[in-house]
Amino acid sequence: MRRSLLALLGILVGVALVAPRVLKRAFAPPQAVENQTPEDFGLAAKDVWLTTRNNLRLHAWFIESSAMSPSPASAVVVLHGWGANSSLMLPLANLFHLAGYHALFVDARNHGQSDHDDFSSMPRFAEDLDVAVEWLESHPHVSSIGVLGHSVGAAASILSASRSDKIDAVVAVSSFAHPGDMMREQMAQIPGPILEVILSAVQHIIGLTFDEFAPRSRIGLVGVPVLLVHGDEDDVVPLANVYELSEAAPASEVLVVPGGGHRELEPYLPYSEQIVEFLDRSMVGTVSVAP
Repeated sequence: MRRSLLALLGILVGVALVAPRVLKRAFAPPQAVENQTPEDFGLAAKDVWLTTRNNLRLHAWFIESSAMSPSPASAVVVLHGWGANSSLMLPLANLFHLAGYHALFVDARNHGQSDHDDFSSMPRFAEDLDVAVEWLESHPHVSSIGVLGHSVGAAASILSASRSDKIDAVVAVSSFAHPGDMMREQMAQIPGPILEVILSAVQHIIGLTFDEFAPRSRIGLVGVPVLLVHGDEDDVVPLANVYELSEAAPASEVLVVPGGGHRELEPYLPYSEQIVEFLDRSMVGTVSVAP
């Protein structure tokens, strides 16, 4: 028994010592192929390069609204999820374009065409979103700003909006409620004590506890309208997460998509008009030009 305890202690110490550098590699986001551009959807776009607070470059596409008038209009920042990129979110481009919105499709650091950093995290997604929002705020033809995030990008949208007065509406698609709970579920095969050391190391790397930035902790601090969108067949972030977030923010709206999974946007597209209707109600300065 004593030998077993000593062996377990040795494993825990070893994990604690090597965890930071090992975890940064182990949790590095996969690199999805960027195989679509706005031109593939018949849209003109401006390549934009944003600068983070630690001087990294973030790539984005800025697609202006279809409105003929040069008067200001609302804009939406679109932020992808873990291991994805802005090109995978482009099926939404025509939706916003025809509805009279400007749209900024952003690659988070370590994704798409953006610069690489030593690690990615949900708070860093939020930092990148903050930079995108600030760029739009300074744009002369932008009157108000909404954000639409997917997965980690959705969680980052909630975090960013909870501490910003520059965002007017949030659409969070497939957000988890708590990163620690989700990681415990996804790594349930790892012995409990070792898993807790790993999770502690992850929080140390990020510099915040999970509770500090978890969507269920932050959504109640969001002072603007929130639409929570979730698929009922999501096998990565179970549907229960959307109800947990809704309970934490009773004023938020919920849209459950039948047949919606986690990765593919197609099941969500038939409900795009409901997303636009939510944004139209929540933001000012947009004149719909769609037939």
